[in-house]
This record gives sequence, structure tokens and C-alpha cells, in this order.
Amino acid sequence: MGRMSLKRKNMFASVRVATLAAAVFLLPGCAPSSGELVVYSARVEALIKPILDRYTAETGTQVRFVTDDAGPLIERLNAEGANTPADILLTVDAGELWFAAERGLLQRVDSPVLAASIPESLRDPGNRWFGFSLRARTIAYSSERVDPAMLGSYADLADPKWRGRLCLRTSKQIYNQSLVAMLIAEFGEPRTEEIVRGWVANLATDVFSSDVKLLEAIAAGQCDVGLVNTYYYGRILREQPEFPVKLFWADQSGSGVHVNVSGAGVTAHARHAAEARRFLEWLAGAEAQGLFARVNLEFPVSPAVELDPIVAAWGPFKQNPISVAKAGELQADAVRLMDRAGYR
Repeated sequence: MGRMSLKRKNMFASVRVATLAAAVFLLPGCAPSSGELVVYSARVEALIKPILDRYTAETGTQVRFVTDDAGPLIERLNAEGANTPADILLTVDAGELWFAAERGLLQRVDSPVLAASIPESLRDPGNRWFGFSLRARTIAYSSERVDPAMLGSYADLADPKWRGRLCLRTSKQIYNQSLVAMLIAEFGEPRTEEIVRGWVANLATDVFSSDVKLLEAIAAGQCDVGLVNTYYYGRILREQPEFPVKLFWADQSGSGVHVNVSGAGVTAHARHAAEARRFLEWLAGAEAQGLFARVNLEFPVSPAVELDPIVAAWGPFKQNPISVAKAGELQADAVRLMDRAGYR
């Protein structure tokens, strides 16, 4: 249900592959016909293909897709303009969706189905993109060395009691940029910068390239606490049920856990806009929401859909109600703030 590849991994190779794929779509006689969709997906193939295959099985619509990181896909959409073969942009962070929409690459979709199915805080105020799976970024801690009673909010990780005990993923990763953007939306820049400076002061080691490596560092004793997207932890538990790390839902006495979305929008020059809209509406339905929940251990945006047992075992949590669109609106401010605070 979510895409878990590292940012920029094999970017140039993937751009070449994606470009070749797009060239095939644009060859004479090879443009998608009625009953087909082209998806530009920033989610890895193994995580999105089961969902796309299910849509084809249910509707008969053939779905072709190109996978790459969101940045290159957005740049391709911009460069292709009206000649793009893409009908859908599907990616893994509200900040990326916001950026694509602000560049005029996504069109407004007025759908009573989507309006009723997707909470307002998990979609674009202008209906240009919609979240279809929910990802929570919260605190992971050593079950051997940390009393959870010591834990609290994101800001609490800046307390000197965590000096030399905190692990963080690189600030270059959009998940942390979005988290800091949401903190700015809640607390303002001065207070958020204090928090981020405190995190940097408490680091036990250099930043990590992935949440998985961070979780493994906690288990190995390199640090005691860190910030992660929960589905990375769930994947490890599938293979290692006794993994000595647990999750703590951050800020439950305050605003709640920071959440983001994996979502999609219809491209501005979609050749099959009506079919693309139907696809988005299908993603909001029970069948697709259940697949999101099972395939990648994320949270469906529909509360009526049953969670995977691994995820359900973590218990309920209060989520921050601030619109995830703020992750995009304040992304540039967040990046500048992290640079000032020495968070690399």
C-alpha cells in the first residue's frame, strides 16, 4: 500500500527506463486507446501492481504504468506538456502532489464519491489530488532500553534527556521535510527551529539513508529512539516478530501523530480523463482500500476497512488534523529551516 523506495535511488537509470517506456506510448499507433490508462507512479512496482491488476480484472481497463521517483516524473510531465501519455500521477507524499498541482500539472476533479470518501484534511482544497492511503510518522524506541513513560511528543525528542540517544533519517528525504513543514504549520518557524536544533544536538550518530537502517540501528544499540513511518516497522515485524523495537504514538496529549498520504491526481492533459476519474473513485472504494491495507501495512483512508493484524496490534491513535496540503505549502520553508538548524 505505499511506496518504500529510497529517494533518488538509481535516478538516472530509472529516468532512462521511464523515458523509453514513454517513447513506446508515443509511437504512431501505440497511443492508449479507449479503455486504457497510463499511470506515472512514484510507488515501486511490487506495491502498486497488485492494485492496478485488480482494477483491470474488475473493469477490463488496461493500465500501463511507468515507475520512477516523484521528482523526475513531475519534471517529465512538465516537459511533455499536452503531449504527455500520462492520465494519472500517483505518488507518496502530499508535498509532491501539492508541488505538481501548483505547477499546473493536475486538473480539478469534482467527484461526489471522492468528496464523500476522502476526509478534507487528506485531499487538495482545490480537488486536484486525493490521499488514498494514510501513513503515520511517529516514534520508534528500543523495547530493551527505553521506558515508554519517558516518551511524549516530537518536541520532547529535543529534550537533553535524549542526548546521544536519538537517530534520524536524512533531512534530504521528503518524509522528514513534510514532518517539519507540519510542525511549522502548528508551532511557527521559531519554535520549530528550536525543536529541530534540539534533535540535532541529541543525535547519537550520523543521519541514516532509510527508515529501515534507522530501525536496525535502534535494535543494535546505536541509539534508543527515532522517527519512522510505521509501515517500515511493520515490514520488519513480518520477518522478525521478536524485533526489539516498538512504536509509540507521538503527541497523544497534544495535536496527535503526524500523518501524510500516498495519493493521486488526474493529469492536466489526460487523454482519458473520465476513465482516470473512475479509477480514482475506485481507489477510494473498499476493494482498493483493503489492498492498500494488506499490501504495504499502511492505514486505509476509509475507517470502515479492516487493518492488517500487524497494524491493528499497534492500537488506535489520534492523528493531527492539520491539512496535509501544508506539507507542500511549507516544504521550502522546512528545508531552509533544517539547513539553518544543521540537520543534514
